Amino acid sequence: MKVTVVGSGFYGSTTVQRVAEAGYADEVVVIDIIEGKPQGIALDMMQSRSIVGFDTRIVGSNGYAESEGSDICVITAGLARKPGMSRMDLLEVNAKIVGDVTRQLVATSPDAVLIVVSNPLDEMTALAARVSEFPSARVMGQAGMLDTARFKHFVAEKFGVSPSKVEAITLGSHGDTMVPVPSLVRVDGRPLTEIADAETIDWLVQKTRDGGAEIVALLKTGSAYYAPASAAAKMVEAVATDSKAEMPVCAWVTGQYGISDVYLGVSAKLGRGGVEQIVELPLSAAELGALREAAEAVRAKQSDVTQFLS
Repeated sequence: MKVTVVGSGFYGSTTVQRVAEAGYADEVVVIDIIEGKPQGIALDMMQSRSIVGFDTRIVGSNGYAESEGSDICVITAGLARKPGMSRMDLLEVNAKIVGDVTRQLVATSPDAVLIVVSNPLDEMTALAARVSEFPSARVMGQAGMLDTARFKHFVAEKFGVSPSKVEAITLGSHGDTMVPVPSLVRVDGRPLTEIADAETIDWLVQKTRDGGAEIVALLKTGSAYYAPASAAAKMVEAVATDSKAEMPVCAWVTGQYGISDVYLGVSAKLGRGGVEQIVELPLSAAELGALREAAEAVRAKQSDVTQFLS
């Protein structure tokens, strides 16, 4: 099993570390345009193997030859948000970067599953799919896993329980039209709607939507990477091990929830083929309406990326 991660910033390098230490991959390749950086990161991590106890080889490169024949490629390349920036502010510059990276990966790893994490997420996933011309099942975006983790965190903190006692999911876009799903939240087995009033639920939903921006504002010189990398690594693991694990991802929908032909955050089972099945969840009328609104908002924005495909 060979995994390539493009981008050796905090997000990319932490993803490499998570994947390598999990032990299911034979080799992880980290690629970056900055000379020496991915090689140094790889050497540093390789020297940790005897301490942590894993055998995965880590290779750093400034080109794509070393990544040839990868089974899974994670695209983290692009600029990160700065305070005051929206994910959409990154559209043009990151579209050109992600488009170029995708072409390089397709040339060297034509059978890979692509996992996109560059922002704006939904638009970059659609762009990678279009540029790669891969079957839609083999191109997905990482957003729902992260947004769901944030939702679980805020619920757990609010009610003083372990996050492991919280069941929750977030659908829709990775942005303003994110759709946390309160009707499916359980706190130590109890429905959230039974233990929280409407005002508290609205607060939790908004905290989740603002979760990334809050971290950007606090860091001032970067954006989140520990939780995002953990989310990406969990997706990589599901594909690499063919686990059929169900998790929220940005996937191509084909009629589910009455929505078609758009990349959108939904719950799906992942395996070696990528997105192997989209799972429709029982949503309230309001949640279903919000998801459909998110789909149309995302559809309009995804069409914007076509101007950057030259």
